[in-house]
Amino acid sequence: MSKRIEFGDFQTPIGLANEVCALISKLGYSPRSILEPTCGQGAFLQAAIEAFPSAEKVVGVDCNSKYAEEARQRILSSTTPTNAEVLEGDFFQTDWNLILASLSTPVLILGNPPWVTNSTLGSLGSQNLPLKTNVDNLRGLEAVTGKSNFDISEWMIRESLSWIAPKQGMLAVLCKTSVARRVLSYAWSHDMPITSSAIYRINAKLHFNASVDACLFCIQTGVQHDRHECADYTSIDAQSPQAIFGHRDEKMVADVKLYERTQHLFGTGLTGWRSGIKHDCSRVYELEPNGSQWKNGFGQLIELEDDLVFPLLKSSDLAAGRKPRKWVLMPQGSLSDSPEKLKYIAPKAWNYLSSHSALLNKRGSSIYKNRPPFSIFGVGPYSFSPWKVGISGLYKKLVFVPIGQINGKSIQLDDTGYQFACNSQEECDALAHLLNSETASDFFRAFIFWDAKRPITAKLLNKLDLALLAKELSIEGSAVQNLADRQVLPYSKTQQQPSLFP
Repeated sequence: MSKRIEFGDFQTPIGLANEVCALISKLGYSPRSILEPTCGQGAFLQAAIEAFPSAEKVVGVDCNSKYAEEARQRILSSTTPTNAEVLEGDFFQTDWNLILASLSTPVLILGNPPWVTNSTLGSLGSQNLPLKTNVDNLRGLEAVTGKSNFDISEWMIRESLSWIAPKQGMLAVLCKTSVARRVLSYAWSHDMPITSSAIYRINAKLHFNASVDACLFCIQTGVQHDRHECADYTSIDAQSPQAIFGHRDEKMVADVKLYERTQHLFGTGLTGWRSGIKHDCSRVYELEPNGSQWKNGFGQLIELEDDLVFPLLKSSDLAAGRKPRKWVLMPQGSLSDSPEKLKYIAPKAWNYLSSHSALLNKRGSSIYKNRPPFSIFGVGPYSFSPWKVGISGLYKKLVFVPIGQINGKSIQLDDTGYQFACNSQEECDALAHLLNSETASDFFRAFIFWDAKRPITAKLLNKLDLALLAKELSIEGSAVQNLADRQVLPYSKTQQQPSLFP
């Protein structure tokens, strides 16, 4: 099993390979040469030979000698005569320039690159990786929060695209939809000569028993196309796209038409939305009331200073419209606040956290390094506002929820939820009304890719200018003005909490 994971080994069923090649033919593309850089057992090679009998040369390459031999036998059994060969070779070591020099244009590069990330390979101790370079110039915080964890298929597809970009060619590969978008964003931002592009969604559970959003990703190259758009089809058989996504104003947008309709509401320098509490140890920090005591995730009954425990809305609670089911221990009131003060002002909480210090010190995220013991993140003055509007970042629901208090205590969100602090119920109700409007929904949906790991982020929420939205909806009043002012009001340097998932 570990070998299958290491090499992203999801062999393409011949039926799906035939569907892909039939679509390429239907699009009117007729290659003179065909290349599959990770051919596996040869399903795509077989399908391509039969779909494009006029192809002058077909080349498959795979690092698995057993698969390479199976692919050769598949080619030999084909009833369509062709000049085809299968080579054994590692994608990261093969001299692709030598192979490409022997291929006449137009070229079709197709296949199913490995569905695995570099962090997974690292955890397996695998060397099946490209040379590590920071080609996207990621900052330190982005690396910490996961942006540097790339899919190996993304690197391979970028490489394959670079081979044919200067010439007439087509790339047709199976991959995650998120990978396809990142490749396109890279290509568009680097002005690669993309003629057209499309994604055709596939049922990965049916074909590969994989619970991911996947697609057939097609790009034609050779001529610059300035529109920077990609058609998004619900299936290989779909006759028209469900949406057109693309690059607009140096941004990737999920729906070009919605963006063009609502882009006047886009704001800059807005900071009102914040992520919730991040602690990475729910069994210690998240509690349930039990009489005058609290019960933690280990089933232990404990006593704590009451002013340190607050009701907690999990992301799932927000999405389902539930009331808080858990409470959370808050050892600090801001990022600059140290939990070490609990030694003197809250000895029960300090002793409780100290009793679990071995577990808390093992928290894996590097954000805890060089921080005082028992620190949490996603906490600031906004966390203790009496009223908030919140939304889940994980669920496919664009619903903004008004949040009040319980027994005079501010309700906290976990780190997969986002909150906008309000000073009164009037402000809270006004904000929820604005954000749940059809206009606001259209604005956000212009940017949201629902198949993303975290479809909604603070960065997205902070794009909408509340003052412009209120003007668009003809809503006035002091509450709206206060919200608009707070949206651009920065916290002091000592209190500011950077968004963990921007």
